[in-house]
Order: sequence, then C-alpha cells, then structure tokens
Amino acid sequence: MTCALIVLAAGQGSRMNSDLPKVLHPIGAAPLIAHALQAGASLEPEITVVVTGHGAELVEARLAKLDPDVRSVRQTEQLGTAHAVGQAKWALDGFKGDALVLYGDTPFIRPETLDDMRSARQGGADVVVLGFEATDPGRYGRLVTDGDALEKIVEAKDATEAELAISLCNSGVIMADAQALFGLIDAVGNDNAAAEYYLTDIVEIARAKGLSASVVRCDESETLGINTRAELAKAEAAFQARARAAALEDGVTLADPATTYFSLDTFLGRDSEIGPNVVFGPGVTVESGAKIHAFCHLEDCHVSRGSIVGPFARLRPGAELAENTHIGNFVEIKNATIDEGAKVNHLTYIGDAHIGARSNIGAGTVTCNYDGVFKHHTEIGADVFIGSDTMLVAPVTIGDGAMTGSGSVITSDVPEGALAIGRARQENKLGLATRMMAKLKAAKAKTIKRD
Repeated sequence: MTCALIVLAAGQGSRMNSDLPKVLHPIGAAPLIAHALQAGASLEPEITVVVTGHGAELVEARLAKLDPDVRSVRQTEQLGTAHAVGQAKWALDGFKGDALVLYGDTPFIRPETLDDMRSARQGGADVVVLGFEATDPGRYGRLVTDGDALEKIVEAKDATEAELAISLCNSGVIMADAQALFGLIDAVGNDNAAAEYYLTDIVEIARAKGLSASVVRCDESETLGINTRAELAKAEAAFQARARAAALEDGVTLADPATTYFSLDTFLGRDSEIGPNVVFGPGVTVESGAKIHAFCHLEDCHVSRGSIVGPFARLRPGAELAENTHIGNFVEIKNATIDEGAKVNHLTYIGDAHIGARSNIGAGTVTCNYDGVFKHHTEIGADVFIGSDTMLVAPVTIGDGAMTGSGSVITSDVPEGALAIGRARQENKLGLATRMMAKLKAAKAKTIKRD
C-alpha cells in the first residue's frame, strides 16, 4: 500500500519564547522536524508534504537541506489542525494511497508504531488514530470507544464530565486514505469552544458516513510534544537515553553512557569503544572496532575500522580516517583524509590536507591552510616523517618517504626521499647567558633597593 506523509509544522510555538520556529529547535543536534520526517520515512512514503506557517521561509530553507524532495505548502492563517491538513490537498492531487498525519514538534513516534497503524489500515479500518493511556489526561482530547471501534474524539475543552474521566487520549496522529481524508476534512466545521477546524472531528464524520475507525495504542512517551524550553530539555534527555540504550544493545561499549552524547544520525559499529565525555555532532560514522577515547568531539566525519582517536581530539567536518589510523591528544582534523596506518598523535592541526599511508606527523605540526582569503591544500605522501613543530605553508607537497626537520617552516615542495630543513642556523654564544643573567639580577637589586 502506497503512502504519503503530511507533517504539520505551521505553529508559532509562542511558549518557546524564541525567534526560531519551534520545529527548528534541536534535539540530538537535529531540528525537531527532522525527527518526525525520519519516523515517517520508515513507511517509505511516495510523497512527503510539510505544512509551514510561522517562520515559513526558515523552515522551508532547512527542509531543502534535510530532503530536497519534500514538498512545502503554507498555512497562512492558523485556523486549526483540519485546516492545516487541508492545505496539503493540492500537493497530493491525484495521489492514490494512504496519508499519514504527523506533527513537527512530536519527535518520538517509533517506526514500529507507524507499522501498527498501517497494519490496522490493511486490516480494514478506514480511519486509524494513534492513542495512549495518559498518566494525567488533562488537556488531551479523549478517545470515545465502543469495544474495538472508535466512536469519536472529544477535545478536553468540549468534553462532558463523563468524557473527561476517559484516560485513553488522542496523540493527533491519523492515517486514512488520502482522498477520503480530504473529503472528511471538507465536512469539518468550527462550531466549538475554540472556533477552530479540528482534525479530530473527522472520526465522528466518518462514522456518520458508515466508515470505520479504530485506535492503535502506543506508550505515552512516544507522544511527547515540545512546547517550552523545559520540555525541549526533557526531550533531549529522553533522546540521549534512548540513543545510549540502542548503542549498548547494538554491541557498542560506552565507558560512561551518561556522558556520551549522540546526534540523530550517529552511527557506531559493533565493538566500537567510546570513552567518557565524548560528543557526536551530526554526520558521524564510527566503524566496528574503532576506539574513541575520552573528551573527544566529532562532527561530520568518518572513522574506519581499527582506528584510535583521542583523548581530547576534535574531528571536524570532512575528516576521513582510513583503517588503523591514530589521532592523538589535542589534535584537530578538518577536511582532511588520513590514509591507512598514518599517525597524528600530539598537539597538531591538519586542515585541507591528505596524509599518505603509514606517515607519522610529529607533535606541534600545523598545515597553514588559510591565507586570509583562500584555503589551500597540503599533500603528504606515504611513509613520510614530519618532524615536531613543522609549519607546512600550503599549498605544498611532501613526496613519499620524505622527512622534515623539527622546527622547520616548509614553504616549497619536498621531493620523494628528501630531508627538508627550513630554519635559522643555531649559534652558541659562549658565556653570554651567564653574563646576561648577572646583569639582569644586578638591575633588579638596584630597583628593590630604591623601593
């Protein structure tokens, strides 16, 4: 059964007290809406439509980076959830299949739950609603059932005392045939306490038309919506707890899970080992058997099998580590490829560079890649030995098997097998240190005597 995804992301989110649209606030280093899109993607939707409104330009710009195939439509007036879903009608014109409605500020719906909803549709339910047993039903809409059938959804502000006693609550997530869904929405009115067009009204309308409706239940934690900074912080903690548990279940060793921080797209291979206080920014892949030691920060990089990183290392975007490389303490790698067996172990910056296999980069080495306007490339061949405190002024190439003397400033290419030394000749002035120190001490004694 084909499927389309409709994600509602038009709300202002005034309680966030932010200039940033609510759905762009991050959890796991990804905007809230990215979580909703990832959950919906598990159904392999043929079309994805996001309904924007407040901060539409910002939201649409971010969507273009997340998935250029996403279609955006705007809800210029916020007249309720049914009105919002209705804005997607033209984007799904002629589409034959189911439509799933998700919310851009509800990041924790599990793919397994969406599979259950699809199964309910395949089992014959015309409208499927996701519900949960609420610990505190409070402001949630109530699901009024008759056996296995869903009769209607009642918003809390419109509910009777008997209906308020119901603990089975509405998540807002709905699945139905797309064209049938829009037909039901066309029949929704706004004769209610908020004078809004409620998506929830489609259940009662569907039943009146002789259509069936059913409920799929999920854990309340999946339905957590984000409306305040406090809820955002709570959601971040929940995301990290889930990510840590999943990593451990997948065979990753976390020395101190509570201090390991994941992004939405972090991938860690089985038998990788992660030390305490490690932060994974977006776009990180760590292959099986790699080790990331304590206090490392990784972002948009790839660490291959058998490599060792850290402690106190930073891998920035574009860092590509081949198998069995060593990146040591206080080393920063940016937009650079490190070939198999190479070592960059101490107090070094490697940026806009390629380091060949088995090369050794000495402590304090810097690829001087920026001239104030342009970035330049450093090419280091295989089996090269770079002496400590070498400044490689890019663009520059160091040939295979070459060496540089410690403390050198290398400004031109070094041929294969050559030793390059670029520093001033040392001179020893015999006795000068003793005479200078005596002179300085005498000057200091005169100053103290005057005081």
